[in-house]
Amino acid sequence: MPAISRLQPEQLEIWTAQAINRSLSGQMPAYIPLLVQADRQKFAVQIRAIDGGFLGLGNADQIFPLMSVVKPFVLLYLLCELGEIAVFEKVGWEPSELPFNSLTQLQIDQGQPRNPMINSGAIALASLIPGENAVIRCQNLFHWLNQQAESELFVDELMLDSVKANPNQNNGNLALEMVKSGVIQDAEIALATYNRVCCLSGTVEDLAKLGMLLVNRGDRTISEHGRTVKALMATCGLYEASGRFAVRVGLPTKSGVSGAVLSVIPGQGAIACYSPPLDKEGNSVGGLFLLEQIAKSLRLSVFE
Repeated sequence: MPAISRLQPEQLEIWTAQAINRSLSGQMPAYIPLLVQADRQKFAVQIRAIDGGFLGLGNADQIFPLMSVVKPFVLLYLLCELGEIAVFEKVGWEPSELPFNSLTQLQIDQGQPRNPMINSGAIALASLIPGENAVIRCQNLFHWLNQQAESELFVDELMLDSVKANPNQNNGNLALEMVKSGVIQDAEIALATYNRVCCLSGTVEDLAKLGMLLVNRGDRTISEHGRTVKALMATCGLYEASGRFAVRVGLPTKSGVSGAVLSVIPGQGAIACYSPPLDKEGNSVGGLFLLEQIAKSLRLSVFE
């Protein structure tokens, strides 16, 4: 039995209550109107194990946009479709020293994104997704993900409208810098694809099922590329907090500005959380707290 399957519902309830209480200290993201309006006390978690067991708690039917949690799966898709050489010609695999949306970092690196988990890297990868326009590119991605993970992701058009209503000038500057360096050819289509992909939405169940793509070993190609994806989640997935989280928790993890968080326990399962309030680095306060309690209690760290 995977260690994660030993978690008792009663203990999960206690930690969830503590996580919700801790989340009250977090802030809501001000730059996307619909995210600001999210109920800050909503909380959902689902844990899935390779033996088929799963445990869930909270607002299981709550739908939320994946936002940056989609980045590992854009990477996985492109690695499977295009291969490592084509992908890592566009992005590196080193942690960023500056925030996830830093133009300064990109300029220091002469227009080459540090890694696929920050905005510049994800915009560069969005430019590689096959398709003649942003709509078709996004469809190609989420149809593949839904087929592979048996998830039910969809584009939340209202959330996308909210993103478009307050254009992110910083992302626009990142795209223009990468056009200048030759990393991308068309800033407009790269940004449109990136925005649409970030608005792929679902529940914690959908997110946990995505996580299982990086755990299950049924597809050899996904399994091989999954090692690369998990390594980048562990080193870059929580931006500047990645190193601290690796020491304290030791699980490949990715967060999103919607309050979504996904952790992968290699060989065991996946944990998906949703809790909207964020810390100063843009990570879910309640989600990271809960993950730490689970990982330490069950000794899940990959470094054990």
